[in-house]
Amino acid sequence: MKTNIQEGIILIPDFSGFTEFVFNTKLYTGEYIVRELLSTLIDVNERYFEISEIEGDAILFYRYDQQPSYHNVSGILRKMRNSFNKKIEELSKSLSTTIDLSLKFIVHYGTFSQYKIGNFRKLYGKTIVEAHQLLKNGLAEQPSYALYTNAFLENSRKQNMNINEEELHKEEVGVIHYFENIN
Repeated sequence: MKTNIQEGIILIPDFSGFTEFVFNTKLYTGEYIVRELLSTLIDVNERYFEISEIEGDAILFYRYDQQPSYHNVSGILRKMRNSFNKKIEELSKSLSTTIDLSLKFIVHYGTFSQYKIGNFRKLYGKTIVEAHQLLKNGLAEQPSYALYTNAFLENSRKQNMNINEEELHKEEVGVIHYFENIN
């Protein structure tokens, strides 16, 4: 059996407040808003990451990379966050509604494989499961953040990596950067 096992980055942007949003928004309006926000994240990515899946309010991005760049990834996250917020402002104004969603990111690194079923490509491995588990972490003090795991930080080229006292260090997991602090 041939396998496609490689090292790479897993990036999951996820909406905070999504469940409440779905329950409090008309079906057509909610679907339109979510589609616009997810499309914005995909467009801003500029094909740096590949898309594995879109899962409701989250996108499972990946990039095979044996020497990931913290600088490149943090730059993409900043662009995604800014575009997401701008799109929420535009949609709120055009639809005359309040959209109470924020964005969090999980950035993880490790070994995973990919297999194909029909026209679909699926990622598989411990790294994928770990990244999904981190979405429900309870560690962040603010709803908008990027959690860079220790696995990512240890394997990335850390040029221009400015960690300061305002960031939340969790030895067992990694570092949480609140968006105001991402450089």
